[in-house]
This record gives sequence, structure tokens and C-alpha cells, in this order.
Amino acid sequence: MDCINNLSLCLRHSGVDAGLAEFVSIFLGVVLVATFPLLVTILLIWVERKFAARIQDRIGPNRVGPFGLLQPLADVVKLLTKENITPTGADRPIYNLAPPFMVAAVLLIWAVIPLSPIHYGVDLEIGALYFVAVASIGTLSVLMAGWASNNKYALLGAFRVVALLISYEVPLALALIVPVMLANSMSMVGITEAQWGMWFVFMAPIAAFLFFIGSQAETGRAPFDLIEAESELTAGFNTEYSGMKFAMFFAGEFMHVFTNGVLMAVLFTGGWIGPFVGELPLIGLVWLMAKASVWYIIALWVRNTLPRLRIDQVMLFNWQFLVPLSIVNLLVTAFLLQVIKMAGLTPADPGNFVQNIPQTLVLLVGNLVEFGGVLIMLRNRGRRERIADAAKGLSAPVHAVGD
Repeated sequence: MDCINNLSLCLRHSGVDAGLAEFVSIFLGVVLVATFPLLVTILLIWVERKFAARIQDRIGPNRVGPFGLLQPLADVVKLLTKENITPTGADRPIYNLAPPFMVAAVLLIWAVIPLSPIHYGVDLEIGALYFVAVASIGTLSVLMAGWASNNKYALLGAFRVVALLISYEVPLALALIVPVMLANSMSMVGITEAQWGMWFVFMAPIAAFLFFIGSQAETGRAPFDLIEAESELTAGFNTEYSGMKFAMFFAGEFMHVFTNGVLMAVLFTGGWIGPFVGELPLIGLVWLMAKASVWYIIALWVRNTLPRLRIDQVMLFNWQFLVPLSIVNLLVTAFLLQVIKMAGLTPADPGNFVQNIPQTLVLLVGNLVEFGGVLIMLRNRGRRERIADAAKGLSAPVHAVGD
């Protein structure tokens, strides 16, 4: 059991030098963190194809391997054997660096994700800030790809990143502050451990909604897939990429979607927290993956059921709805936390479920009132628009038949 929980300790007990044991432990941890998401991606490709086929009344992969399970491996072989083409006039160094940057942006996030009570890459005191900073590398890689490809369609696709991804980072970051405030910590480990008594999704459902929508847009997937709108931009920023370079963009996108599910699990649904974790810490990884899978399936459901939005609709939805809502939600949460503190409702033991109930009820009622106010505002706005449209229809000139 000690070898499972602490490899460095196990190696030292076996007579290995302490420095070498620590190096081997860290090295294997880095390899695991860098390899595990890539291996999971192979399975996720099959899961997403089957899920999309089920929703759209299709069969999905069913030829290569049992139930089509080996289809992703066949795709990897195909991409490995395809010719890598570099367009004439491309900025070769930047063109070749863009795909690994996309993958690295996702893998670096996993460095601060607690997989179990004792298994995590590093416990940064600014883990939440680190996530926001590292996630921006993906946006940079898309800009690099579009600019270096020497293709106007790829460049237009990259410019849409500036308009879409950077815009949706605003509500995403504001929503991220809420669990930081609830846990009184920016550490991902601290945020997870603060949810022993109650998951934050019950205290801050609006923040969870905002983070989920923002993360969905960050991946550039439907209904926010304007970056790769095939009907308008051929294939977007990766138009000029083929072979394994294209596969790295592809893998980065799939990893990003599942990583968003893992982040939702860590920030709002307790991460690795679950039954029997105290007896066997490694089972925390099972709970984390199970919770992340639920959020991942919801993301697939949204992608395969909603139609693609226009660029003006996407931007208006962000700046006129999500950003104001995220600001108001942040202020309301801060105010309610002060009320809870002044009223003496702060739990003495954050890990006690019963002691967390008063605080949770106050925050939940505040979120429900806020949600009701949003619905009233949307109803009034829709009513005004309908009245304005009706007035325009009545004032329009009537032409006789034959005019």
C-alpha cells in the first residue's frame, strides 16, 4: 500500500538513495500526468462518435474491432502515414510549434489537478490563477497556426479566436473566483478539500453554469464552433495542417473537453471526494473520473443537439448576458458570504455536512433569487422586442397587388 501511495518512500525503503528516489518519483509522476490524458483521448474519440451517433440516429464506428473500439487506433495509423505538407510562404518555426503548443496547453493544466488525496502534480497556492494563465496558451497556439499558415481563411479563423475565446475568458475567470471565495483558497487541492462537507455546485449553481458555458466556448465546440466553421472558413485555423500536426490539434481539442469536465468536478462537485477514499486514497481517482465523465457527457449532449450560432449572437450572448451576470453573481456571492459571517452561520467544521446546511441554504436562496431576476429581465426584454417588431409591422407601407 505504501508503494501505491508514496513511490518515493517505497524506493527509499528498498535501499535506493533518497535523492534518486525523489527524482524517479517526480519523473514517473510527470510521465503519468503527460501520458494519461493522451491515452484517455483515444477512448474519448470512440465515446464521442458513439454518443453523437446515438443522438443523431446513426450507427457510429462498428467495423474496426469489437463495437468499433479499434477505430481510433486505425485513425492514428492513418494520420501517422499521411504526408506532412507545409504550405509555400509559411513561417516554418511558428507553423510547426503551433500543434505541440495546443497539446501542451491542456497537459499543463493537469499539473495542478488533484487526482486523489495524495496524488497530484504540484499544489500551487495560485493554482486557479495558473489555470487561467495556462489555458491562454491554447488561444496563442491557434493564433500562431492561423498567422503562420500563409492562408487568408486560416488567418480569418485565427482572428475569430480573439473575438470568441478571449471574450469568453471574462465570465470564465469571474465564475472561477466564486469557488476560490467559498474555499478561501486558490489552490486546487484546497478547493477540493473545502468540499468535504458540501459541494460548491449547491452553493453556487450560477457560477457552475457560467464556468461550464465559458469552458464550452473555450474549446471552440458547438454551438460556439465559429473558429472552425467549415461552411465559411473551409476548416478554420488548421486548414493547412495535415498528418500528425492536424492530429495534435484534434487531440488537444478532445483533451480540452474532458479536462473541462475534470475542472468542473474539482471546482464544483468535490473532485476526488467520495466513499472509501479514506481507506484507499487511490479510489479518489475513480470518483474524479466518474464526476468528470458526467460533465463530459453533458458537454457532448450540448454539442450534438444545439445548432451553430452566428458570430453576432455569440458575442451578444457573452457581453450582454454572461459578463453582466457573472459580475452580479460575484457581487451577490461576496455580499452573502459577509452576511453569513456576520450571522455566525459559517461552519466551525467545514467537513461537517450538517454544519454546512445553513450556509448552503443562504447561498442557494440567493442564487435562486438572482436567477428569478434574470428570468424577469429576459421576459421584459423579449416583450419589448415583440412590441417593437409589431410596431414596425403596422407602420410598414401596404402595397396593392400588382404594384
